[in-house]
Amino acid sequence: MQSLWQPDAFVLDVDGVMTTGQFAYTADGKAFKVFGPDDHDALLVLKERLNTIHFISGDRKGFEISHRRIAEDMKFPLDLVSTIERVSWISGRWDPAKVIYMGDGILDLPVFAAVGYSICTADGFYLARQQANYVTHHSGGNRAVAEACVHILEKFYAPYDPFSKVRSLKGGEWGKTSG
Repeated sequence: MQSLWQPDAFVLDVDGVMTTGQFAYTADGKAFKVFGPDDHDALLVLKERLNTIHFISGDRKGFEISHRRIAEDMKFPLDLVSTIERVSWISGRWDPAKVIYMGDGILDLPVFAAVGYSICTADGFYLARQQANYVTHHSGGNRAVAEACVHILEKFYAPYDPFSKVRSLKGGEWGKTSG
């Protein structure tokens, strides 16, 4: 069912939302993060309705990994924002009441309280799940963002039609639009 409220931005934490939240270390430091399937495609579908999709990460040591996937591969904006500065960071860019925020951690609770709509992953911290407006059935790094995108489309715009994009494209075009 479509809502009268329309968001201005969708802001997503990276670690634990786009990724499994696990970090693999070698003797040289943080080596990689695990990003899940389908999330990028769903974000592209959502971007057709909600133009402002922005990622943030508080992971200073793994920021280059996140930057490679989010900013370079997926072509979405990404900023390094401390978990304790997120409410002020959002407030400096948008009206928080018009923001959808997706997080998973204990330090996302103040952000959930400040924004217009909050989404938590199924495997998020239990207090975050309790405070969120919507909790995904999928865990972070395992299609939680794809599920959130479909939820946003259905709640704030129109029912998701999985065949509309497929019908309008010729072979290979989807990959061209996704970078």
